[in-house]
Amino acid sequence: MGTVSRGFGGRRRRHAPELPPGQYLVEDFPVLSAGPTPRVDLGDWEFTIATETGERHRWDWAAFRALPAESVTVDIHCVTKWSKLGTGWEGVSLDTLMDGVETSAGFALAESYGGYTTNLPLEDLLDGKAWVAFRFDGEDLAPEHGGPARLLVPHLYFWKSAKWVRGIRLLDSDEPGFWESLGYHDYGDPWREQRYWGD
Repeated sequence: MGTVSRGFGGRRRRHAPELPPGQYLVEDFPVLSAGPTPRVDLGDWEFTIATETGERHRWDWAAFRALPAESVTVDIHCVTKWSKLGTGWEGVSLDTLMDGVETSAGFALAESYGGYTTNLPLEDLLDGKAWVAFRFDGEDLAPEHGGPARLLVPHLYFWKSAKWVRGIRLLDSDEPGFWESLGYHDYGDPWREQRYWGD
């Protein structure tokens, strides 16, 4: 008699053809964070874009919310292998935030309340590829999911979509962020399974 009952398949995970390799589909929204969840009062919230020359562009919450917002429906993919399809967000496009910012930088470092950072090529934040999101599924973004606002870069693994975002530093050369300095892939394309260094 075998030790595994016939028909036993372990935990059932729903697979879908539209998922990147190695991913499984979830219906819930798992919460993963590198540290404790910061609680940011909207009266103290600020978003800053700092250029490579030191020029700073700042928005408080009222000024940020006065910017044109977009509703987007995107798939998200976590490096821990879960994917959630058709997620609905509302946020301000990085194209809007970068309008009028003069830069020749090629890279960006997203910085969060709580000290988290993640690096990206600047081109991955532009041309309709990224937002600073403040609503999820029709509701204000909950703190455990990065509220009051998080970066949303859905074409890369979700660790690049920094929770509790407070700003972006534009850089002439790439600077690894928190997870990237600990062995995660510098770019993080889920369709190429770029999870760790060497992938």
